[in-house]
Amino acid sequence: MLSFMKNGKSHSPETICVHAGTVLDPVSSGVVSPIVTATAQPYLEKNSIVYPRYFNLPNQLAVAEKIKELEGAEDAMVFASGMAAISTTLLSQLKMGDHVIFQNSLYGGTRNMVLTMFDNLGIQYSFTKGNEVQDFAELIQNNTRLIYFESPSNPLLLLCDMAGISELAKTHQCITAIDSTFASPVFQNPYKLGIDLVLHSATKYLGGHSDFCAGVVAGKKNLIDKVRKYAKCLGGSLDGHTSYLLERSMKTLSPRTNLQAQNAKFLAAKLEEMKGIQRVLYPGLPSHPQYELAKKQMKGFGGMITFELEPWLDPVNFQKNLQIISPMVSLGGVESTICSPHLTSHVLFSKEERAGMGISDGLLRFSVGIESQEDLLKDIEQALRK
Repeated sequence: MLSFMKNGKSHSPETICVHAGTVLDPVSSGVVSPIVTATAQPYLEKNSIVYPRYFNLPNQLAVAEKIKELEGAEDAMVFASGMAAISTTLLSQLKMGDHVIFQNSLYGGTRNMVLTMFDNLGIQYSFTKGNEVQDFAELIQNNTRLIYFESPSNPLLLLCDMAGISELAKTHQCITAIDSTFASPVFQNPYKLGIDLVLHSATKYLGGHSDFCAGVVAGKKNLIDKVRKYAKCLGGSLDGHTSYLLERSMKTLSPRTNLQAQNAKFLAAKLEEMKGIQRVLYPGLPSHPQYELAKKQMKGFGGMITFELEPWLDPVNFQKNLQIISPMVSLGGVESTICSPHLTSHVLFSKEERAGMGISDGLLRFSVGIESQEDLLKDIEQALRK
């Protein structure tokens, strides 16, 4: 397996995406990792058992190496879904009686997992009122073990001060974990800002083609060791075929996401000027409430835009009128997609609960693809006219 960070040597994200973790094939000597599908391999040598549920197939390790180097972390793992990565990571670091602080503006699946499972497990939790460091600080308890947040958040694209939260956590001897899916490793590296564990739904930008589910976590080795121990029990492993597809997809991560970010910045500025659009949230716009923080801790602003239609416009009809942009529940693919969070990621919450999170029925989450900027702009304009 190739590695590009030995002896302190590092390379650009573009080079890491293409080469890091590649499994050298002694048969073909090819530049592409071979697919290893075996469910069991020889066990006669010490520590030699290779098994998919042990998270040590060559294709699994290839993805983990690429993620580790992109994030600048000590270790990494790949999972069968983003939620497998999130749930396994949290359960591995928390026990009965521990307290964890969650950002209020959180992916619906993560929030639902907490509300569904944590009371039964005896794990205490609190949700912040906002996204400032002080909002987390005021919830610290003697038994607070972990602080978990998203930046940018799903779907409101709110940011958290990663360095500030890291400093707060270290003061109180807490672990920090971030869902960094919306930024991807190309546009921010939370580990380098002091965050202990960095998670991604690899279904999104890392995969980039809307054709499989996967998840990853990277961070400190001692913490990843605990994640791995629990992962073997919980069984959220990714098979060799899909691991191969993920590794292949990540080779084009940098050019894909950079083009998506260029398109998103262009469209976000245009949306602000359109009749029928009540507000636009994009970290790269000066109108974003945390624009200065975005410039400070991000290398780019990503391909996600959230905007809210005026009350007199029907968000479902608007989406039906789109001809290029597809209504779809996922995001991060090369094709542009859009969805109503109140019908998808946050459908399990009441209208009152969503309102408390700042999610109205007119809010739309727009994942910008790699199509022509002008074609996407014309599609939005014609859908609004209809």
